[in-house]
Amino acid sequence: MPAQQINQPSNQIRLTNVSLVRLKKGKKRFEVPAYKNTVGSYRAGNEPDLDNVLQINNVFLNVSKGQVAPNEDLKKSFPGMSREEIVLEILKKGEVQVGEKERAQELERVHREVVDIVAGRLVDPRNSETSTPSEAANGEGKAVEKSKPVWTGVTTTRSAKSQALDAMKALIAHQPIAVARARMRLRITCPNNILKQSVKSAPKVEEGEQQTGSVKDKILSYVEQVESQDVTGEDWEVVGFVEPGSFKPLSEFISTQTKGRARAEVLDMAVTHQED
Repeated sequence: MPAQQINQPSNQIRLTNVSLVRLKKGKKRFEVPAYKNTVGSYRAGNEPDLDNVLQINNVFLNVSKGQVAPNEDLKKSFPGMSREEIVLEILKKGEVQVGEKERAQELERVHREVVDIVAGRLVDPRNSETSTPSEAANGEGKAVEKSKPVWTGVTTTRSAKSQALDAMKALIAHQPIAVARARMRLRITCPNNILKQSVKSAPKVEEGEQQTGSVKDKILSYVEQVESQDVTGEDWEVVGFVEPGSFKPLSEFISTQTKGRARAEVLDMAVTHQED
């Protein structure tokens, strides 16, 4: 039985189940073909093996047409970099192209995360044990007054945390349902001789958190409103309000930086107050 002949141009490479990562340099757009749902894991450091991420370890002008990027174009757009280094540059910084199904799934995932954050940080001030603000973070309602924060719905181009903060600001400003920010009231105690010490390391923190400075500065960076601050004997004590989401990193910081010599005591689990 004669071998079947495939009529396909020699410079064309057909790929299936592909996720494109694109990076524009000047007037040129470069692409690398990756397996679906692997780029995020690679960027997060969870998948170091490029063979499990890239379908082909090469740079293309157009993956769907099998057009490999000429060396001349790469030299002009990425001076001093090898083709392998350019592949990694695109993989790390390029925009991931996904299909409608994947985009819808990602939007739903971000939506659920935003709702969870909002529901955990807002309460009904008429009943602090009841919190049902999540329906206002569904992306349907839009604020109309320009002088107040505007909520236009969930997207996949921003972090869930930043979008949740926007949603909460709009909810509090417009009050489609009665809501207020929930705070934990804490008493933090720390020996005086530790307060002025520099932070020993800079662990990965979320956007907006302070990474350097003294132990005291770092502790106060978690406290949104100080109620009282005092020195008693060899200990410094501060009572203040902390957002629930900050309690865990604050506790971890105290445990790591003071070796358990400082402590955070919860005085009230859900204290409410309106935004200014």
